[in-house]
Amino acid sequence: MSRDHPIVFFDGDCGLCSRAVRFMIRRDKHARLRFAPLLGPTAQSLGVAPTDDPADWSLILYRDGVALDRSAAAVRIAAILPWPWRLAAAIWIVPKPLRDALYRAVARRRHRLFGRSDVCGALTDDERSRLLDLGPEPPAPASASTS
Repeated sequence: MSRDHPIVFFDGDCGLCSRAVRFMIRRDKHARLRFAPLLGPTAQSLGVAPTDDPADWSLILYRDGVALDRSAAAVRIAAILPWPWRLAAAIWIVPKPLRDALYRAVARRRHRLFGRSDVCGALTDDERSRLLDLGPEPPAPASASTS
């Protein structure tokens, strides 16, 4: 587990979340962030496991023992990313209840709007190394035996 880097926890089955993780990985050129699914052992061990209702699941940024969720997590992540993405952190001036209301509206509809997806697709080995809690590689297909 990486305690030296902020960890972004995400819904590992969500198309929007998977795209967001790929977006963050590719723009975080200094590899500051690590990523782990909300249902993985890292989330459980740090006490950031999600609620029982997937509609309430949120992006969570865990940094220095503090877990931020919803829009607070998104704003802090933007502040970690380089220019020009860092500008998105300016949304901090919008009151948190309004930011979170918009966040929840999108989060409730994320599977319907963006489908389901696996974050691992189309990542390089270096990018994949920043994902925590990945299971073992799937076994190679068995070759057909001739008798």
